[in-house]
Amino acid sequence: METMDPTRKFVKHVKRVVFKVGTAVVTRDDGRLAVGRVGAIFEQLEELNSQGYEIILVTSGAVGAGRQRLKYRRLVNSSFADLQKPQVEIDGKACAAVGQNGLMALYDNLFSQLDVTSSQLLVTDNDFKSPDFRMQLSETVDTLLSLRSIPIFNENDAISTRRAPYEDSSGIFWDNDSLAALLALELKADLLVLLSDVEGLYSGPPSDPHSKLINTYIKEKHEGLITFGDKSRVGRGGMHAKVKAAVHAADSGTPVIITSGFAADNITKVLHGQRIGTLFHKDSHLWITLTDVGAREMALAARECSRKLQSIPSHERRKILLDIATALEEKESAIKAENDADVSAARKAGYDDSLVSRLLLKPGKIAALAKSIRTIADMKEPIGQILSRTELADGLVLEKTSCPLGVLLIVFESRPDALVQIAALAIRSGNGLLLKGGKEANRSNAILHKIITSVIPDTVGKKLIGIVTSREEIPDLLKLDDVIDLVIPRGSNYLVSQIKNTTKIPVLGHADGICHVYVDKSANMDMARHIVVDAKLDYPAACNAMETLLVHQDLTTSTGFQELLVELKHEGVSLYGGPRASSLFNIAFADSFHHEYNSKACTIEVVDDVQDAIDHIHKHGSGHTECIVTEDQEVAEYFLHQVDSAAVFLNASTRFCDGARFGLGAEVGISTSKIHARGPVGVEGLLTTRWVLRGTGQVVKGDKGVDYTHKKLALD
Repeated sequence: METMDPTRKFVKHVKRVVFKVGTAVVTRDDGRLAVGRVGAIFEQLEELNSQGYEIILVTSGAVGAGRQRLKYRRLVNSSFADLQKPQVEIDGKACAAVGQNGLMALYDNLFSQLDVTSSQLLVTDNDFKSPDFRMQLSETVDTLLSLRSIPIFNENDAISTRRAPYEDSSGIFWDNDSLAALLALELKADLLVLLSDVEGLYSGPPSDPHSKLINTYIKEKHEGLITFGDKSRVGRGGMHAKVKAAVHAADSGTPVIITSGFAADNITKVLHGQRIGTLFHKDSHLWITLTDVGAREMALAARECSRKLQSIPSHERRKILLDIATALEEKESAIKAENDADVSAARKAGYDDSLVSRLLLKPGKIAALAKSIRTIADMKEPIGQILSRTELADGLVLEKTSCPLGVLLIVFESRPDALVQIAALAIRSGNGLLLKGGKEANRSNAILHKIITSVIPDTVGKKLIGIVTSREEIPDLLKLDDVIDLVIPRGSNYLVSQIKNTTKIPVLGHADGICHVYVDKSANMDMARHIVVDAKLDYPAACNAMETLLVHQDLTTSTGFQELLVELKHEGVSLYGGPRASSLFNIAFADSFHHEYNSKACTIEVVDDVQDAIDHIHKHGSGHTECIVTEDQEVAEYFLHQVDSAAVFLNASTRFCDGARFGLGAEVGISTSKIHARGPVGVEGLLTTRWVLRGTGQVVKGDKGVDYTHKKLALD
């Protein structure tokens, strides 16, 4: 079963549901009743009824079904001469009288086959003008539902005083969609489901390939922007009528979902909270993203702003960064207040300590971020640098230059400081940016985004950096391979893997941070102890923290290594061993070598020599960061050249694998990919190249008369 959509968790508390089936659902194109389709719907209703849901059905279709039967009867009873005359449309009220009888006969038969008792209630607009009627209606329905009977409502068109069923839109209700909305409110339903012949509400006619399904209707966003197609082929008002009824019910407190009555199991999926059809909810206005635009519009706006950013002088881009650093320092107290609220909420929600640690902006963090932004601002201008110059022929010079990638989508979890670092690197490299942080950091991310964009000048545009606040938008963004140039996920293995599997956009990042420290037999054990303790405990939740400690077999009984184990235990590190280490050191057996703890825990294993250590790293590692502690220079060089990881260290903690510590100012993440960028990704990793050819009128013309020189030229 699919996971529950976050905006539809309210269905967990739903008990009483009103379902409305439209004429297009209950009849075929030829006007006959769609017995198979209605049967499939009733089977789902029977299942819900047996599970304890209170089911109320509102049906259309009587007029359409009756018209088909009366047309046939007229044909049978007409003479040849009668058939030559113009055929007058049959009165809708007569059609309703005949159709209602057949409709209920079918419904009763189908429900009886499913061992369900149904009941019929025909109402008119005038009935609801009486308070006594409303009270009696509620009592009757309550009784029926308590007996597990399904009440079936329809407007009694045969005796309605409305001028014509399809034309008069006056009164308390005006069609069966508005009747369903009225009953949902009158009978205090928890949910109204309007079944249609399309998947839900689209931005335009469903037949238009450019129309998109709207998953959640937000009045402030969608009203006036939707183009409705033709009304229903058989009903009164089509989608326009459904939306009008849905908005009224939702505003009054009853959530509404418009979905297809044609798709299998849609009713069941709705009650499981899956993202089916279009949701109308009174709180939907709270779900508007800060940019209040769709995914494509947000990405296009970021691209347009990035092109403006690239066009301004280097000193103006530098000034934007310096202004951001100053603004962060000035707003530190406000940032801390929002971050404290996020941390408090995370702890109350029961998030684990490692996530809370990444979420917290510790004292001095804002100052450190401001310092790193100023470092980035003072870097050499990265855009438009000439990387190589080649004379192809006399007067024909080719230059390879640096340029921005375009638009970046960064999806990150927990760490709000990542937002600041990424934004600074994007501005310095001239890229547009879309950011999606974890919901646990919503307040922190919102204020940081507001502060950063507030200092971006109008000549560039504040939409240079967009923030995505709803998970609903991520799937749409991941489809925009024609606008977004690179996705960088920063977070769990599941997050990175999920994104890689659902997009055609290039993805830069690492799924795991399984970093190793190998202590060789020639290691200085005092040095090894300092390195191992730092690699594990300086920041256990970081991706560059040590997760596996490999030790040469000759050291297992040494005093130095035994002291190292004692210190790790004293510092609260949980130790797990491989087959050799668990028995030698009497520690718990590790379930897997390929495990990222992100906490005070690590795996230990004994290896025969440096080659055994390398083989272990290649088999169980993630290609992130590996370290060897040794005094043997030959062994050190062998390890450094043979280990196939993004970063390989000699006698230094794995925690040094960081953009700021590498002098990059900051990083958008650490890549274990071998294409484009590898290791900590700073400004250079957010650039690509373009070729610039400067000629004096040359043409190829089959290469005749062109004297190629291919001479390398000085960059100056």
